[in-house]
Amino acid sequence: MFNMTIINKKDIIKCIVKFSFFILFIYFFYYFINMKNYDNSFMELTNKERFIGCINENISIAKLVFNKEYENMEFEKYKNKFNPLKMSFDSQFVMIGSVLKSENDKNNNIINGISDNENNEEKENNKYEDNKNIELEKSINDNIVEKAKTGLKTTVLDNNVPIKYTDEYNGVYIRNETGYDLTDDMIEPNIEITNKNIIIFHTHTCESYTPTEKYNYDETGSYRTTDLEFTVAKVGDELEKQLKNYGFNVIHDKTYHDFPAYNGSYGRSLETVKNLLNNEINADIIIDLHRDAIGDYTYAPTVKIGEDYASQLMFVIGTDGGGLEHPDWNENLKFAIKVQEKANELYPGLFKPIILRNSRYNQHLSKDACIIEVGATGNTLEQSITSMKYLGKILDEIVNNT
Repeated sequence: MFNMTIINKKDIIKCIVKFSFFILFIYFFYYFINMKNYDNSFMELTNKERFIGCINENISIAKLVFNKEYENMEFEKYKNKFNPLKMSFDSQFVMIGSVLKSENDKNNNIINGISDNENNEEKENNKYEDNKNIELEKSINDNIVEKAKTGLKTTVLDNNVPIKYTDEYNGVYIRNETGYDLTDDMIEPNIEITNKNIIIFHTHTCESYTPTEKYNYDETGSYRTTDLEFTVAKVGDELEKQLKNYGFNVIHDKTYHDFPAYNGSYGRSLETVKNLLNNEINADIIIDLHRDAIGDYTYAPTVKIGEDYASQLMFVIGTDGGGLEHPDWNENLKFAIKVQEKANELYPGLFKPIILRNSRYNQHLSKDACIIEVGATGNTLEQSITSMKYLGKILDEIVNNT
């Protein structure tokens, strides 16, 4: 006699469902083990292929669930609850959205025919153009020349330093530190200045000023820096622009003469000026632009001209009193007196007394050679640059309007 087991339809369906879930479990286990390879192959597909693949896969799962539930429910009552397509959308939108978001920029470029390299190149080009525009704007601003006005109220600010002088001509004070006795003939500025060629240079190129927010720099010494954007060389740039705006032919040399060694600066600057005179320009007016060497931030000789605050200026004129040949030193002195006389007329107090010394300071190279010290360590670069606006106007009045 045989025992027979009757298997009904529901039992068969339950077995199929269980087996299907087992197969799905194996599938997903294999999927996660091979996630990296899957991800790579998945990312190589187009967005359309990814989307369709996700839907196809989940429609099958949704149908399986639907059939299982269908066996236990009244179809007409519950069929709307199980929409395989809707379930696919609901289950996959998050993943698909994430993939699409990560690829969005890349896909947009592809749609527009732009590769990643082309996009990066475009960004670099835009960056280059932006930098070029910034440099152009800076260049334009740097070359804007504001001419000095006349008839402005001028006030010398108190700096607690008394004015010392030994000689005077028409309001121009001279502090004579040589053994010469200055006669009226020696200080009368009866000279003509017609050569419009000018040399500007710096024996002490690294001299700088009290830092400000606009002109803040890293010192390479006490009130010194090798960055010429923050030294007397920057002041020379402004004087050059001013003078060229008045029709002068200007050579501005910014050679380092005091770096890396300070000693021997005048010997090195002598060779520089000689070369300029031999090869570049025939000039009478030769200006060695300095900053007063007093290393104290509290000393800031300043004059207010209109609404401007400007560093005071000072001529230093050399002689042959130290034993070096310098037959034309008196011409240099007369040049300084003539300039300062005009300065006192236009902007009284802009200049401090002229200092006359025994040292030659390379001024034997020309009849209108001089040192002009622009401010001191306590002054700012802004104030010193402002001074050049007024010095340019003074030289224009002397050479072009007399």
